[in-house]
Amino acid sequence: MTEPDPDEPVAIPITGELDLHTFRPNEIAALLDDYFAECRKRGIIRVRVVHGKGTGTLRETVHAHLRRSPGIAGFGLGNETSGGWGATMVTLRALDSS
Repeated sequence: MTEPDPDEPVAIPITGELDLHTFRPNEIAALLDDYFAECRKRGIIRVRVVHGKGTGTLRETVHAHLRRSPGIAGFGLGNETSGGWGATMVTLRALDSS
């Protein structure tokens, strides 16, 4: 049995929830952009990004990227039912209809 190539793309279901635990930090920005683009195509504008609680480094990486992203309408930490400070709830800007 051959090992999977770590550089091969991985298919991720587009469900409105993205768990970042299995991704390398240098993959996060492109992953978020690609995932959000696919969500928009499907009409999903609320996305839960799970980054875990840990030391907060991944959360800060995610938040810094969201602040720079023009496609983001807003974001904030989850509440007690959506992961608390281990998840970020993101509202995407809808695709232009023109």
